[in-house]
Amino acid sequence: MNPSKRQQFLVLIAAVGVALLVCDSLVVTPLMRLWKERGTRIVELRKSVARGSDILGREQTLRNRWDSMRTNTLGGDVSVAENQVMKAFDKWSVDSGISINSRKSQGKSSGDEYLTLGCRVDASGSVSAVARFLYEIEKDPMALKVEHLEISTRDGQGRQLTLGLQVSGLVLNPSPDARN
Repeated sequence: MNPSKRQQFLVLIAAVGVALLVCDSLVVTPLMRLWKERGTRIVELRKSVARGSDILGREQTLRNRWDSMRTNTLGGDVSVAENQVMKAFDKWSVDSGISINSRKSQGKSSGDEYLTLGCRVDASGSVSAVARFLYEIEKDPMALKVEHLEISTRDGQGRQLTLGLQVSGLVLNPSPDARN
């Protein structure tokens, strides 16, 4: 091989090498990255479809649960809702044998389509009466949430307990004047 053909051959090999590097960095690498991103997205979409299918399979159960929760919320008017909660506390105290010392409404906070009413109750009774009172609150389907609970003893043996209880109740779609 003469020197000029050899140089031309080396230049051609160098040009092909540079072309391959440019092709790799401008075409192959971006296509590989895009391929991996699409693969990841496909996996995420398949998981999302599977979750959606699961939810559709449980649709009736979820609807029944929501209907149950919606029917057990407090009345749409603030005074009606407070009255429901106070009557429930009276019933629970009679059923459990606990003495309610004080109870008071602690205001309300609202969102767009709901209102929460706070209520504070101070009561006293035996260990079994306090336990039964708390059980009655928890088993009742009324839309109440125990926010804060304090139990302290009134005697040295712990037979007489004092209960401080703060609950909040849910009112769905309250009347417009109740939100103010």
